[in-house]
Amino acid sequence: MSKLGKQIKIPAIYMRGGTSKGVFFLKEDLPADPSERDKVLLRVIGSPDPYGQQIDGMGGATSSTSKVVIVSKSNRPGCDVDYLFGQVAIGQPLVDWSGNCGNLTSAVGPFSIYRGLADAPQDGMAVVNIWQENIGKKIVAHVPMKDGEVQELGDFVLDGVTFPAAEIKLEFLDPGADGGNMFPTGNPIDIIHVPGVGEVEATLINAGNPAIFVSASSMGLTGAERQGDINSDANLLARFEAIRAHGAVIMDLAESVEYAMAKRQHTPKIAFFGKAASYATSDGKQIRGEDIDIMARILSMGKLHHAMTGTGAVAIAAAAAIPGTIVSRILGGTRSELRFGHPSGTLKVGAEAAHDHGEWVVTKVAVSRSARRLMEGSVLIPNQEY
Repeated sequence: MSKLGKQIKIPAIYMRGGTSKGVFFLKEDLPADPSERDKVLLRVIGSPDPYGQQIDGMGGATSSTSKVVIVSKSNRPGCDVDYLFGQVAIGQPLVDWSGNCGNLTSAVGPFSIYRGLADAPQDGMAVVNIWQENIGKKIVAHVPMKDGEVQELGDFVLDGVTFPAAEIKLEFLDPGADGGNMFPTGNPIDIIHVPGVGEVEATLINAGNPAIFVSASSMGLTGAERQGDINSDANLLARFEAIRAHGAVIMDLAESVEYAMAKRQHTPKIAFFGKAASYATSDGKQIRGEDIDIMARILSMGKLHHAMTGTGAVAIAAAAAIPGTIVSRILGGTRSELRFGHPSGTLKVGAEAAHDHGEWVVTKVAVSRSARRLMEGSVLIPNQEY
């Protein structure tokens, strides 16, 4: 360590993956001790920041841009790399390791190729087998290659991202909970009793990440809301958080409602759904009701997401393929493939589901994203006693 007053350089790549951004590291470049590692990562991102802006760090003051990724060579058979995701709280000294980021998953394959952790052909499609450490699941990334380099530029448009890029196809294998039952209670719909809110019908599902799905109508909403409509309503956000926290306890993800609110903010996610209808996106684009199957909105770290989380899309695809869930009920039946509308546009997802020994099992969810390097080099943090 250098003298106090100096800065420490840590090799990193700043990447966009899907509709998120994060700082990507090799595991070997960070402290081995988890508590020291988390202190370093908090300082890299610029948290905790009582101003909520993360000005003195790499974070972008939203849940979509306050993220870190750690990748290492995998010793697990059939996997190329191990991938660990951290959601960094903005105003608290917390790195939440409880779940995956499906959006940044799309950048893990390219990062692994850049860093020499995964093999790739000169041209064609590289197949990167990723072990997602947070949830203990395998994800397969199909990364386009050209002239020995990852093909980052292309014409694939992802709503919520301004510029087009090359398409990266992701396959989330066996995304449900271990043991095959994606529903912790065994039910596709449960009634959650929430003090101050009332009884709420919800689908509690483990697919991609743990999630809680409710109908928009149960919250007095339509499903066509944009960020400003939700994030400006403190009472509504508090109701969503209360439902999420009580659901976390029912799903055995938190020991108490208080713990879920303070220490497990990343998962479970909570989302709400409405019947397909025409609406305007956040950039003024008109989405026709006949072009989508359902409207979906998801909250992340207590705020409405500007588009859709990647793991949220996985869980939506799973819920759509299984009868009796909030999603399939609004759809009017099950779907193996659907297009849903979110605040920034639309997204197409598909799932393969089967009824096995009395339980529904989703074997694969497929979704397309894109990724791009934004900056390569090193991040710098003040030398402190980490």
